[in-house]
This record gives sequence, C-alpha cells and structure tokens, in this order.
Amino acid sequence: MESQSKTWFITGGSQGIGLLLAQQLLTDGYNVAVTGRNLETVKNAVGSSSPQFLPLQVELANEESVGRAVDSAIAHFKSIDVLVNNAGYGLIGGIEETSAQETQEIFDVNVFGLLHVTRAVLPHMRAAGSGHIFNLSSVFGLIAGAGWGLYCGSKFAVEGLSEALAQEVKPFSINVTIIEPGYVRTNFLKSGSVVLSQNPIADYTAIQEEKRKHTEDIPGNQIGDPQKVAEVIISTSQLSEPPLRLLLGSDALQFANYKIQMLQDGIEANKDITVSTDF
Repeated sequence: MESQSKTWFITGGSQGIGLLLAQQLLTDGYNVAVTGRNLETVKNAVGSSSPQFLPLQVELANEESVGRAVDSAIAHFKSIDVLVNNAGYGLIGGIEETSAQETQEIFDVNVFGLLHVTRAVLPHMRAAGSGHIFNLSSVFGLIAGAGWGLYCGSKFAVEGLSEALAQEVKPFSINVTIIEPGYVRTNFLKSGSVVLSQNPIADYTAIQEEKRKHTEDIPGNQIGDPQKVAEVIISTSQLSEPPLRLLLGSDALQFANYKIQMLQDGIEANKDITVSTDF
C-alpha cells in the first residue's frame, strides 16, 4: 500500500486541522511526524503510541530548531514525502493598533516559519525526485478586510511565495498546493490561535466590533467541516496533477468571487489610465 511507504511532516499538529489530519493519516497507515511548541501537548493531542507517529517539539521561528526536527524525521522514517505547513495564528487589530513586535511575531510564524521548514525539507524531496508541499493559507490570503491587515498580509505572502515555489520545484516532480479555507469549525478562534492587538484605539469602532464578533458570535458557527478539510488534503496528495490553489468552503468561494469581481471592475474602470503610461 502507498500509505505504508509514505511519510508526512505536519507543523502545528496539536489542534485543529493539523491534528485531525495527523490522526486520519495514522489511521490510514501513513508515517506521520507532527510538530508543536510543546512535546507533551503534541503526544497527548494525537493520542497514538504507534511507531508510525513521531512527535517533535519545534520553535518555528528558530531555523536551527526546525532543522533538527526535519533531521529527526528523516533519521526515523528515511524520507519526507508530503509536507503540510499548517502552523499559524491570527491577529485582529488595525494597522495603527498593531505594534512592531506583534507584526514581527505573526510573520515569524506564518511566513518565516513556513519558509524555514520548506527550505529544510526541499533538499530531501529534490534528492528523491518527488514530493508534495501543502501550504495552509486562507481565502483571506486573497482578500483583506479592516482589522485583518497583518493576518491577511502574512497569508498574502504565503500565496506569493507558494506560487513561485511551485514553478521552481516542478522540474523535480515536486507539487505545491495552497489550501484556502473559509471559516472552519475548529477551536482556532477560542484556543489562543487568534490574538487581539494589545493597544486598541476606540476610534476604530468597526474594528472593535470585528474583534467582538470573532470572539463571541462566530466561534462554533463556522460553516467549514475540519474533518472534510483533512480528507480533501489527503485525497489531493494522491492526484497525479494536483491543483496549485484549492478553495475550501462555500464562504471561501463567495469571498474569492467577490475579489475577482472587484479586480475586474477596477481594471476596467481605470483601463485608459493604465495604458496611458506606455511609450
């Protein structure tokens, strides 16, 4: 069976989509290395004593920590066939409300952490002449709204680097897929995976309401099924020609179509100005 020889490396696997994905993969017989900030938390969350499960403690912002984890997975399983850059968190706060430290911290995890892991895994995939990298973005990697500038900015970065990466690694038969969910019913909004800017400014009334909605109204009412998201990632890994981008959820489709229409309208409205700057 394919599963008996394939190894998955999942970051941020102690909760949410990453956890459900790891548990399903172990049930299906895959080798699975799962990272988290705390080793015991990862072990307890996954709840497996299988020799096909390797829990790893990693600080994603630390390139050496990431390198040690990847080396451990290679030593244990001999390969990494599928990488899932799942770790990340959200930040709700206006641009003016958000400090330099808060900005640095979210990019350290959502962008630089992803890059650290990808760079550490790629030499092994290139040597094998195969592999699949899943980068967990969001439909909010395509469209942004008030209060979400830093989170969306980090996911916009994931979109751009993933699009370039897909072209770079194609000659080595390595695939890249960007997963773009809408709202998924995990504990993402309740577990500390979304933080609020520490210096709120009362004048930004719409942003304060956005914070309230995402801490009080939306948790538990998200439309997306995280188990189905995990299953789609697994089935997509089995495709010979997987998509570069994969929107997940009817809300994601709605947001994406809104962005497409907004772009098309703006391009058409300003077309004369656009072409006027040619020689």
